[in-house]
Amino acid sequence: MTTLLQNLRFALRQLRKSPGFTITAVLTLTLAIGANAVVFAVLNALILRPLNVPQAESLFVIQHGSDGGSHSYPDYLDLRQRNRSFDDVAVFAIRQSGLDTGKDPSNVWQYETTGNYFDVLRIQPYIGRFFHASDEHGPNSAPYVVLSYAYWHSHFQDDRTVVGRVVRLNKHPFTILGVAPPGFQGTILFFAPDIFLPIVNHEQLTGEKLLNGREIHWMYEMVGHLKPGVTPAQATADLNSVDTFLKKSYPKEEDNATYTLARPGLHGDYLGGPTRAFLTGLMLLSGLILLAACANLGSLFAARAADRSREVALRLALGSSRNRILRQLFTESVLLSLAGGVAGLMASILLLRWLSVWQPVPQFPLHVPVSPDANVYLVALVLALVSGILFGIVPVRQILRANPYEIVKAGSTGAFGRRITARDVLLVVQIAICAVLVTSSVVAVRGLMRSMHSNFGFNPRNTLLVDIDLTAAGYTGERVPAMQRRMIDALQAIPGVDSVGSVNWPPLELPSGWQGMVYTDTTTDLSPSNAAADPYLYNVTPDYFRASGTSLLAGRAFTWHDDANAPRVAVVNPEFASKILGSVPDAVGRYFKMRDGTRVRVVGLVEDGKYKNLTEGQQPAMFLPLLQSPASWTWLVVRSSRDPQQLAAAMRSVLRDIDPGMVLAIRPWSTELGGALFPSRMATVSLGVLGVMGAMLSITGIFGMAAYSVSKRFKELGIRVALGARRKEVLQAALGRAFKLLAIGSGVGLVLGLLATKVLAFIVYQATPRDPFVLAGVVLAMLLLGLLATWIPAQRALSVNPLILLRED
Repeated sequence: MTTLLQNLRFALRQLRKSPGFTITAVLTLTLAIGANAVVFAVLNALILRPLNVPQAESLFVIQHGSDGGSHSYPDYLDLRQRNRSFDDVAVFAIRQSGLDTGKDPSNVWQYETTGNYFDVLRIQPYIGRFFHASDEHGPNSAPYVVLSYAYWHSHFQDDRTVVGRVVRLNKHPFTILGVAPPGFQGTILFFAPDIFLPIVNHEQLTGEKLLNGREIHWMYEMVGHLKPGVTPAQATADLNSVDTFLKKSYPKEEDNATYTLARPGLHGDYLGGPTRAFLTGLMLLSGLILLAACANLGSLFAARAADRSREVALRLALGSSRNRILRQLFTESVLLSLAGGVAGLMASILLLRWLSVWQPVPQFPLHVPVSPDANVYLVALVLALVSGILFGIVPVRQILRANPYEIVKAGSTGAFGRRITARDVLLVVQIAICAVLVTSSVVAVRGLMRSMHSNFGFNPRNTLLVDIDLTAAGYTGERVPAMQRRMIDALQAIPGVDSVGSVNWPPLELPSGWQGMVYTDTTTDLSPSNAAADPYLYNVTPDYFRASGTSLLAGRAFTWHDDANAPRVAVVNPEFASKILGSVPDAVGRYFKMRDGTRVRVVGLVEDGKYKNLTEGQQPAMFLPLLQSPASWTWLVVRSSRDPQQLAAAMRSVLRDIDPGMVLAIRPWSTELGGALFPSRMATVSLGVLGVMGAMLSITGIFGMAAYSVSKRFKELGIRVALGARRKEVLQAALGRAFKLLAIGSGVGLVLGLLATKVLAFIVYQATPRDPFVLAGVVLAMLLLGLLATWIPAQRALSVNPLILLRED
């Protein structure tokens, strides 16, 4: 213990004597450990930490199909009754409604759940009670609401008397039964609903009769607890045996998808897979940052040990053991790493608190619950200790081989020969890591820039979207299309408005829109297995294509005469024409069949686009006239060259004159695309930050190498100048080695970076390493980093005065 205290006191004295080295080391570790703590905290919150429900280890999501898959209500009832692997299963859908508490009406996001939802999750209410399966007695029989804790806290100010109060949802009375417990926000980690209500009241709220439609897969997710002793593989086999029975019983309604299980929290494997892959990759990159920091500090530590070689030699000559000296050096390195770890952890906690309240897409209740826990603190401590050991171990070989007699005789200047040293290897590794990070950053930024100016199949510039839920405003049946036509005519009359259209759900709007099976015109057996495709489906008004900026390639757009009394028509994209009709040039005039057997004639062809996400391949899409396929969801698309704020005010005034009680949201379409661009932006920002950190570490590493080289060869450089060496030769002698190492490290890092960035294509739209701008950008960035890092050492090398050096000797 006495020896440890002596080592600590001596280490503190040594570090105080070198404030520049100490500050550089602590700041370097603060950045590296802080970055790792932040990434691990997000990974821990979204992937590693179990869902905030009892017995989360036995809770699974039941997926249908390869993309997460939605479910129909009859399928849910059959699976619940016939499976033998789950204690019970529940299902829910997500949508918006208009909530009127007696004050200003507002839109709320809700989970529409089966009555057993809370019982399946085994949670208890904070106040009041939950609804149960016993409260359901058929369609529209359970007008009850459960508030989330956050919504109760923010909108009802923790008023416990709210239980039993009647509120109005889409103009219908619902009774508040209770409040969910704090921290519970459903089974989707990043989505925080405001309320929960029984799914059996869906028709009352929306006017849609979906509960009996076995072919209508509209419910978002199914969850359940496995019975004790049942494995996921056994449960999957059980579910698919039920699915086989359903396919035989209902061949025209059931498709070919199969059931699989996944962990809850990220909508199964559909979002969980890409999220896990990206966060794992980000964790590896942040680990490279820490490794680069350790290489940087290891190089500086080795140089510092070389500068202290005379001190080490004297201590050895006076009888000190090599182990005692090594313990002293390790004490210094661990002190530095702990100081950097504490500072990095504090900085990461501040950033994580901001991330926890950040709402990346304002129109959706999305947030990342990344509050740090004991796991984050433990990882930060382990990283700090491991870092101290890693860069503290670098000078061990140097100390073990030290010859005190030779060092004292030669002085502390030491040799700086041409052989490869550990410091050289560390610098190459550090530069290669930096090049990997810079390459990834450049690829991500380039992909994001392309995606911002790419062709989505529509033009969001100079366009406003108006989100109106007419069902929430009390419009149903034939009143819906009449009101839609009235709003379009009113907005079209505003000065400066070029065109106005309507669509049931805009492309790339989250969550993704509707799809519907279609068949070739010659198909007679309209079972799901015979479907030609499952294209995206949009219900639009005649001027939608003009308002959205979607190019009409052939044929015609819709007119108001394409109503329920006219023959069924559609406009399709080339991918639809190729896959279903067999020909793009001859698509106009051909027919296809809907799932109910209706023949539809193609009257127009529009350009391909992006419909669900930016990284998808070409997908088939069809557009149907709104008057032939009515939809209660209404998004008005308004194109105008007027100032968006002034136009939005005028539009709001016009719509309020039509119906003052209508809840609407007006936003620029480019802003609305924030949800679709969010993965690309997050990947770009994350990689950009890591790239900047890698660049900073590279600068300090190259600067340390160059400065050390100049200081150790100062007298040699003076002699060269005295013998007539030119400036170019002096610079080559002083910095040639540093630039060679920079070139080697950059080349290795560039190759590794181009290989690593292939995974970015799945996250960042149009991100490709096969881009001359990427190669040029990385080469230029590394060259600038090298010039910046060697500028001061180069100036010092050129300022050598041989007369002063010889006079000092």
